[in-house]
Amino acid sequence: MAARIGHVHLKVSDLDRALEFYRGVIGLDLVQLVPGQVAFMAFGGYHHHVALNVSQWRGAPPAPATHAGMLHAAFSYPSRQDLGAAYLRAVEAGVRNASGSDHGITEAIYFDDPDGNGVEISWDCPPERWQYLDGGLNVALGIPFDPNERFLGEVAVEPPALPATADRDWQRPWTIGQGQR
Repeated sequence: MAARIGHVHLKVSDLDRALEFYRGVIGLDLVQLVPGQVAFMAFGGYHHHVALNVSQWRGAPPAPATHAGMLHAAFSYPSRQDLGAAYLRAVEAGVRNASGSDHGITEAIYFDDPDGNGVEISWDCPPERWQYLDGGLNVALGIPFDPNERFLGEVAVEPPALPATADRDWQRPWTIGQGQR
């Protein structure tokens, strides 16, 4: 049996604020709360996908963007409409300066949570849209887009077509959405 990613454990400075964000914006369910210390959260009945730990970091400022650490935690939604709804919740919760990247295999929106932890919300595009270069899947594609234009308002079921030059119109996806801190 292959290994899989089990969960992400995030350092937060305000547990109540983090709970509100990850419940209200991301859509995670609270599984267990140890008041004043840690919250375990999940999608669909799993024991936990995300743990929010405030024990040692209560009131701490976000780590500077120039420090090494986790770039972002990614949350995948089943459809473009679900992604649009999640992004609308993020905007309504005060998220600003989000950026988008069309990776060909996914459409992704990047922003920071209230503690400066990087967040990606995305959906997987249909496999017929995926690009292959030299016999392998092109996962480095990163065509920037404005998430406000693409995902606020009516959201189309299908993603826009990739430009004919998409195999050259890419940037390193790990630079997308970072640096807003």
